[in-house]
Amino acid sequence: MTDVASLEISAVRGFNLVRLGDDLARLIADAFERSGAALSTGDVVVVAQKIVSKAEGRLVDLATVTPSPRAIELAAETGKDPRLVEVILSESVRVVRKRPGLLIVEHHLGFIMANAGVDQSNLAPPDGRQRALLLPENPDASAAALHDRLRTLTGAAVGVVINDSFGRAWRRGTVGVALGAAGLPSLIDLRGRPDLFGRTLEVSIIGFADEIAAAASLLMGQADEGRPVVRLRGLEWSGPPSPAAALVRPSAEDLFR
Repeated sequence: MTDVASLEISAVRGFNLVRLGDDLARLIADAFERSGAALSTGDVVVVAQKIVSKAEGRLVDLATVTPSPRAIELAAETGKDPRLVEVILSESVRVVRKRPGLLIVEHHLGFIMANAGVDQSNLAPPDGRQRALLLPENPDASAAALHDRLRTLTGAAVGVVINDSFGRAWRRGTVGVALGAAGLPSLIDLRGRPDLFGRTLEVSIIGFADEIAAAASLLMGQADEGRPVVRLRGLEWSGPPSPAAALVRPSAEDLFR
């Protein structure tokens, strides 16, 4: 008999729009309960950064932003709204690269990313005011809070990953990556283990949480899909939990900085 490994990835359609102060874990637990597929221990729940940020109130009204001279200068070079550039700079420690339409920065959390993750898509302000959404202040803490709250609500010990879409140097297109994680190892170190032929692995470290985030993005989508929460079932891992911050390469190991 052929040995078949499998992984189930599912998303709940029609997830409620999230607002400031919402109990996000309750919304997630209820959505899966209504679907007839309640969460179980060992599941991994992947949550789009955007709804975490909305629940945590990480919205900025651009009408309240006064751009600095540096923001005005960068806005002229990139063709962006100076107020938006000011918000991007406030979330960054340095500008890495710039061109018309784009700023690549180092976020204060250590991510090298476009526009510091500041986003204006899928906000639909009812009052017509222009707003921008920031990343969660501490994505690992947000993931840990969801992990604990989901266990309280459902009795299930689930892994939690908060994901976002990143572009990549030298490759076109965006992929899902983990900004925050709880209840699972973000990195799995295979160094010292043998390969199929007994050769000892020397450099293999798996970005486990990033691989989960990318898999979930296939269902989650990045436009009008409306599927901000995805569950993975059947995934196995070993090793203690570690935060997604462990995925950020230290500057001393970075050959391109």
